[in-house]
Amino acid sequence: MKDTNKNLFNLDELSGYKVAEDYNDVRGWDVKDANNRTIGKVDHLLVNKLAERVVYLDVEVDSTLIEEGHNTYQASAREGVHAFLNKDGENHLIIPIGMANFDEENKLVNTNQIDSSTFAKAKRFRKGDVIDFGYELNAVRHFKGDNTIHNSNSVDGFYERKEFNNTFHKRDLE
Repeated sequence: MKDTNKNLFNLDELSGYKVAEDYNDVRGWDVKDANNRTIGKVDHLLVNKLAERVVYLDVEVDSTLIEEGHNTYQASAREGVHAFLNKDGENHLIIPIGMANFDEENKLVNTNQIDSSTFAKAKRFRKGDVIDFGYELNAVRHFKGDNTIHNSNSVDGFYERKEFNNTFHKRDLE
């Protein structure tokens, strides 16, 4: 992933940025899939500075899920081109914030739209890698099962998609 295309930043590396007082800080919370299987733990919140908000959860993937999906494309190369192959040490993936629901009482992130098989086959990265827009685009396509999502060199309007429409479910202040 290329440093020149960096548009995502860990919340904790940005001075002056923090989780607002009335919102949940979900770092450290377990992430469950559509079948209530733990797929990992939220490690970081990824911010797009132009959008001025968190757009992804950076999830450290559970080792059992990595083992299940390590050989994502098991067919030989002569059977066709393969988009990617996860490598040893790549144990993080991103989840668009709008594809997650937050259970404050149990400190859980639920991804009711995505199952463990989809997570197991997702392209992962190493902690600290720069995430470029191409990776973001492929991740959203993968989780949505939609290869028709606009392929643009620009992020303009990308974060207006419903996959990014989530405000950490404001706590009930009444």
